[in-house]
Amino acid sequence: MPYSNSSNGGNPINNISIVWFRRDLRVEDNPALAAGVRAGYVVPVFIWAPEEEGHYYPGRVSRWWLSQSLRHLDSSLRSLGTTLITKRSFDTASTLLDLLNSTGATSLFFNHLYDPLSLVRDHRIKELLTARGFTAHSLNADLLYEPWEVTDENGCPFSTFAPFWNKCLSMPYDPAAPLLPPKRIKSGDISRCPSDTLVFEDESERGSNALLARAWSPGWQNADKALSSFINGPLIDYSVNRKKADGTTTSLLSPHLHFGELSVRKAFHLARIKQLVWANEGNEAGEESVNLFLKSIGLREYSRYLSFHHPCSHERPLLSHLRFFPWVVDESYFKAWRQGRTGYPLVDAGMRELWATGWLHNCIRVVVSSFFVKVLQLPWRWGMKYFWDTLLDADLESDALGWQYISGTLPDGREFDRIDNPQFEGYKFDPDGEYVRRWLPELARLPTEWIHHPWDAPESVLQAAGIELGSNYPLPIIEISTAKERLEEALTEMWQIEAASRAAMENGTEEGLGDSSDSQYNDYPTETNMEVDLEHTRTNNIQATTRRYLDQMVPSITSSFVRIEEEEISVDIDIREEDSRAEVPINVNIDAQIHEGTYTNSTILHFTPSRVDFSEESSSSYTERGLVPVWSPSSTSTPSEHFFTQETSRGHADLQRHPQAHQITNWRPHSPSVRSWEVENTVKPNAIG
Repeated sequence: MPYSNSSNGGNPINNISIVWFRRDLRVEDNPALAAGVRAGYVVPVFIWAPEEEGHYYPGRVSRWWLSQSLRHLDSSLRSLGTTLITKRSFDTASTLLDLLNSTGATSLFFNHLYDPLSLVRDHRIKELLTARGFTAHSLNADLLYEPWEVTDENGCPFSTFAPFWNKCLSMPYDPAAPLLPPKRIKSGDISRCPSDTLVFEDESERGSNALLARAWSPGWQNADKALSSFINGPLIDYSVNRKKADGTTTSLLSPHLHFGELSVRKAFHLARIKQLVWANEGNEAGEESVNLFLKSIGLREYSRYLSFHHPCSHERPLLSHLRFFPWVVDESYFKAWRQGRTGYPLVDAGMRELWATGWLHNCIRVVVSSFFVKVLQLPWRWGMKYFWDTLLDADLESDALGWQYISGTLPDGREFDRIDNPQFEGYKFDPDGEYVRRWLPELARLPTEWIHHPWDAPESVLQAAGIELGSNYPLPIIEISTAKERLEEALTEMWQIEAASRAAMENGTEEGLGDSSDSQYNDYPTETNMEVDLEHTRTNNIQATTRRYLDQMVPSITSSFVRIEEEEISVDIDIREEDSRAEVPINVNIDAQIHEGTYTNSTILHFTPSRVDFSEESSSSYTERGLVPVWSPSSTSTPSEHFFTQETSRGHADLQRHPQAHQITNWRPHSPSVRSWEVENTVKPNAIG
């Protein structure tokens, strides 16, 4: 049914709508575009306002991809009869209002995003436009099912991946079929809203960006070709080849999915069709390959599910006791890891590939992140932020899921006391050493027998290979045995601090003890905007250094700390019956204000000790972009044991939720560099392939 407006007699031909493109840069299976075309005349718009993302400003390679994708989208829209209007803005809401007024449009159509800032911003935009007499419609273009559609038998959100994905696969209705691209688009009047020239790179970045074009082809039509090539080619052997680090053994679709060039519904449906064909042929290996590929799509869904239900999952551990883990704050460790100079060949090869190409195989992402958290014991948010800055497929929801999983801060994450030896992982994912030789040319002549542990090689072998450990290739930054001992000590310290915190709460002295520690890092350079939560920390002989551009923006971490007072989250429930499947619940009211330089802790969830182990497949594919948390448990029952919190037990936070509406009071993203939102009455990992 076409949308209409009373001012023109309900005639859709006279309607003008703005279609707001964001991370949905395609004309195929784009619900917002399709709705705008049905309503009448269309003005397609893209607004570049990266400052609104706070310290999650897109990195160089991500900005390169975006620029290419926008050119491709504009070309497609021109062939259909319209053109993409691009605007540079520091206030998206004001820019949209100006565009509506200058074009004579009466409606706005856009597709959902599920990260916390977007949820708040989108709801405020709807309220603003509605108050000005415009209509705003948001639709689902990014997920198989909306986060509020997938709940357990009690109407509560799932807290672990396996039951969530099982529920998705057994829903009473299939995911919506992908929409065909429009045959023609009637262009609205754009004479009074000329496009701004968007600048995505500076002179120093152009040389590196030119190399990316040799390996990648952004754009929705190229994404469609990549999907078809994968479905009809490597997919059949995906179950066998997906763990091989050397070579193209995964789908490489995650950048296309992140920018919305590829419809996840189309990928899901095509894979299921192929699975049925192979099932009829009795091809069990092909069926298993499809199951594993669909599982990676499921992990992407789950990342957005988590982000939606737990909007601080990119900043806070979801297992409450890990707030007290004494992370090591060591700038030299962080620098060695980023530069690929840890002395562990598989880790170093991965980090050098990431810096050179903006890409990492799923298995290597797990290896380098696990080494970062478990061996070096650096704060996981540092690693997540570095991935955000350097990955082509940087995706906040997926990366948060992946790093939380590796860090053991999810109820079904890896055990925190588990350390994977990079030497053994090397022979598992790179048995012939070709991946290491490609990215570590200094080890190219080393025999395969020693390629993943050169420190054990005889001196004669090292000399023949031209290797001088400690000179042209570093010795291990830390012995694995030593790392295990340090981890055991840190875990002991964590449990002691956690016990003291519980005792303080029971004695009514929690305020004096603090949430996790009395320390907060305070002096980070604006170039990196690295953040650390209010968690207990250890310094490791930190020496202040001068940042150099070629040093990959090493943060100048200081030993000065500041006490941040906490505020509590108060949750109330507003149950609503009416809600369409296509719209984010909006029968609530958001009043967001900016508080310069202030931020608070978000609620931390206590989960039961039981855990569900991910298989090796799921752990190695956490980077299959996309996971979104939902705000909290159900309003139809008491909080489940998985979501039982200290705050709930003391009556400070009622974390019940209704699948269709939520109220969060005084929630603010925990970061000094992100504008602090004070929210009232609001609604509600890595690369695929």
